[in-house]
Amino acid sequence: MTNFIIAFIILAILLPVYFKIAAHFNIVDKPNERSSHSKLTIRGGGIVFPAAAFLWFVMYGFNQPFIILALGLMSVVSFLDDILTLSSKIRILIHFVSVSILFWQLHIFGLPWYGIFAIYLIVIGWINAFNFMDGINGITAFYGLVSLGTIAWLNKTLEFAPQNLIILLIFSVLIFSFFNARKKAKTFAGDVGSVSMAFLLAWFIISLIMKTGRLEYILLVSVYGVDSAVTIIIRLLQRENIFQAHRTHLYQYLSNEVRLPHVFVSAIYATAQAGINILTLILISGNKMNLQLCLVFILVLTIVYLTIRLVTIRNLRPDMG
Repeated sequence: MTNFIIAFIILAILLPVYFKIAAHFNIVDKPNERSSHSKLTIRGGGIVFPAAAFLWFVMYGFNQPFIILALGLMSVVSFLDDILTLSSKIRILIHFVSVSILFWQLHIFGLPWYGIFAIYLIVIGWINAFNFMDGINGITAFYGLVSLGTIAWLNKTLEFAPQNLIILLIFSVLIFSFFNARKKAKTFAGDVGSVSMAFLLAWFIISLIMKTGRLEYILLVSVYGVDSAVTIIIRLLQRENIFQAHRTHLYQYLSNEVRLPHVFVSAIYATAQAGINILTLILISGNKMNLQLCLVFILVLTIVYLTIRLVTIRNLRPDMG
């Protein structure tokens, strides 16, 4: 308990200190035509997420050094991208190296080649999707809390990940939420926050699936997955560059065009994922969940998502189409 208190105090001090450094070096997010905010806001507040992981590494026996190294590589390049806007080739290379280190540590390379290829696509796609979903106040904070809370609950009995690390990460998200989940956010997560959180969640979810042999746990991140996948497909059909920033996710329509409060929209996403998580855990614990039912869940979620998206767009101004 003492370590948890010390860790919380360190993380609570770290973020305000970072704000002063960021303000001094002008590390801010300037609004543009694709932004969901209208004033200068400190960028990179999500640095507290990898900081929590590094703090865990130091305080709890220097465990998982290679995965922490991979997280460090990804966090550093993401933070530099927040400041300098790096070449996409550099970012992709570091993502690939970091994910490869993670796979090596989780013994993914013992799988058939097609399985390895598929997991690479899913994980790298997930990291980029999580980054694209970080577009309004509170969404990364709330979704992160729901995901980490669910993982912590499962980990108590299944023991597939370091529980102390999960708790420290929850602390970091709570602290970040205080400054971000509000009408006028003091800070945004930045790439360093969204990418590092996505990497950590990928670590935990893969470990969970490998420990239990149940692919159905992919439902624990299905809300982001469906939103990202459908949006990418729609943009590809419209012959748009899917790597460019845009405002066509459902959460962006709801917050930017419908003008719903950011925190309210973020809460809807988190609540939807929490509901799916609870139902998934109930069905799995009752041995009533299987891969076929999982696919039905994803299909139903996709239909619901598309329906809400179409109704929302049709009710907007005619020029929104």
